[in-house]
Amino acid sequence: MELQIIQPKQTLQLQPVNKPLEVETIMNNIIPSYEIKPFIEANTKEVTLEHLRNDCIIPVFSKDNEKTIAHQEFIEVVLDCVKKVFPHHIISAPEMRISHQIKGRIPSAIHKNVKELLDHEKTIYYERMAFIIRVPSIIENINGNDVALTIGGVRAYNQENLYNRKSYEKFKLFIGFQNMVCCNLCVSSDGFVDDLRVSNTNELAVKVTEVLQSYNAIKHLAVMRELSQSVLTEQQFAQLIGKARLYHYLPKEEKTQIPYLMLNDGQISTVAKDFYQDKSFCRDESGNINLWNVYNLFTGANKSSYIDTFLDRNANAFEFTQGLAKAINDGNNYHWFLS
Repeated sequence: MELQIIQPKQTLQLQPVNKPLEVETIMNNIIPSYEIKPFIEANTKEVTLEHLRNDCIIPVFSKDNEKTIAHQEFIEVVLDCVKKVFPHHIISAPEMRISHQIKGRIPSAIHKNVKELLDHEKTIYYERMAFIIRVPSIIENINGNDVALTIGGVRAYNQENLYNRKSYEKFKLFIGFQNMVCCNLCVSSDGFVDDLRVSNTNELAVKVTEVLQSYNAIKHLAVMRELSQSVLTEQQFAQLIGKARLYHYLPKEEKTQIPYLMLNDGQISTVAKDFYQDKSFCRDESGNINLWNVYNLFTGANKSSYIDTFLDRNANAFEFTQGLAKAINDGNNYHWFLS
């Protein structure tokens, strides 16, 4: 299926239509069926928008009692922007995952034992939330894997100073692709904003729209395709894993001379295991592995990250794999991981 993108100015631009598509009927006709797996695992669980709207309190800045932008508001703003930027495409319902539940109780239940609390006497909100919104009618194939355009974000209250007065609030936002074979996210630095700061939802909508409109999907896809053209031998892959394990223990002055790798030791071990065991991205019969598969081993291992570091590590995995491709072909400072 051809990527339905028109790109006159190296940005993602789509032509509008007069009538919106009916998701239920179109999905069955043009979108292949996939086993949808969580885009992040770690200690997260899936929730609905209704749960966030109806069952969760909204944290405030303690010194002036001004409310924060709630998780559901963030999701709704991004969803509305996606619909406006892609008016003639299928937009999937948001998929949300949360972690670090913060519990409380209403004042009238102050003296009750925990076991005696009724549901309406309990209060909760979630410190961290991540979500994605797919545009499954914009889809391409890379090395035999369908990838669908995907937009998403992260909100982590642990990165806000809620004990002070209201100030600019921090969000993470991305537009990229999702590998529908494994549901790993493919996030490049060009489509990722790790420190989007706004004071209200109107500002948020403006900045989200800017990110969506400036994203260069054609360039991102081209770079991902190029990864499948570069190959590591089993010996080179073993060298990469060994050096990646050593990297975190290097003296500080040496570490600053080497490209940054964010995956932790446990995730590198997962990559090593999946080199042999992953059904979709393992080594080939000769023991070699192309860098598209290596990249997907990285993003698969990254699913064990906490929400607040998930997107940063995902973008780093893409940049790191690009560096490996250059090291294979012409040598650069990424060559340390392969030598």
